[in-house]
Amino acid sequence: MAAPFALDRSAAKTTKRFWSARWTPYAGIALAGGCLAWLSGAHPGAMPVWAPWDFSPVEFFSISLAFLWFLRGLATESARPRPETWRAVSFVAGLGVIYLVLQTRFDYWAQHLFLLNRVQHVVMHHLGPFLLALAGAGDTLRRGMPSWVRRAAESRPVSAISSVLQRPWIAGVLFAGSFFFWLIPPIHFRAMLDARLYQLMNWTMVVDGILFWSLALDSRPKPPARISFGARIGLILGVMIPQVVLGALLTVWPRSLYPSYDLCGRMLPSMSALTDQHLGGAIVWIPPGILSMAGLLRLIIALSRQRSTACS
Repeated sequence: MAAPFALDRSAAKTTKRFWSARWTPYAGIALAGGCLAWLSGAHPGAMPVWAPWDFSPVEFFSISLAFLWFLRGLATESARPRPETWRAVSFVAGLGVIYLVLQTRFDYWAQHLFLLNRVQHVVMHHLGPFLLALAGAGDTLRRGMPSWVRRAAESRPVSAISSVLQRPWIAGVLFAGSFFFWLIPPIHFRAMLDARLYQLMNWTMVVDGILFWSLALDSRPKPPARISFGARIGLILGVMIPQVVLGALLTVWPRSLYPSYDLCGRMLPSMSALTDQHLGGAIVWIPPGILSMAGLLRLIIALSRQRSTACS
């Protein structure tokens, strides 16, 4: 008669371990994701503006898990110097703005107005990754990850791919080139009408932005930074100039290049296609230029501090 009781106790212990603090956050994220997926599919009209109108599991779980691992990493740093508050705020803000443009009603609006589509891409490609890189939260994230995820992230194949993609000339070409590529009119038209291509476009923006800004905004000397301060400054200047030129061209181009917004229904019918395009061109031109200047200023200050320390 003791065996069934022993099995029951064993099962109870297993259940308790599963629902312990180690697993509960993952269960909560999975439950929230399942609810949002069901609601956005069954009752899209009832969803508030802050909820996804078209739920994406990849986007939701990637951002949610990054946030969870960051919090867990912070919790394990009691014996170490904790990162400055502004770094934590920068990381959370970077995740937040990326989530905002991908998993709220903004994503729907961005598919029906070129101006907002450009805002979306600038946030995914520039602002969000810029804030994440500024936070310098790599070590914190690694401490918060499950060990098997950390081992996968630090494996030789992943490290080799990252090393290639973050070579200065490759990083610069990919960063500026991806922004140009998705704005080629026939390609942009196809991406806005093909759901899978649209997802690919968005994720190339986010991943490429993170790879570039984490390389360019590293404020440490070389080594441990991958490249020198001069190379980082040259890299930012190298991508800023073609983006300014592209935005200026879109701002003054005399005819509409992106008919998908007329085909799908422009969110603001009173706005002409050409006005929409010209305003979108200004978004391509001005905010990225401001962020690039901010990045240059950060590197110049870091370089000055390094030289002051070396001379003292």
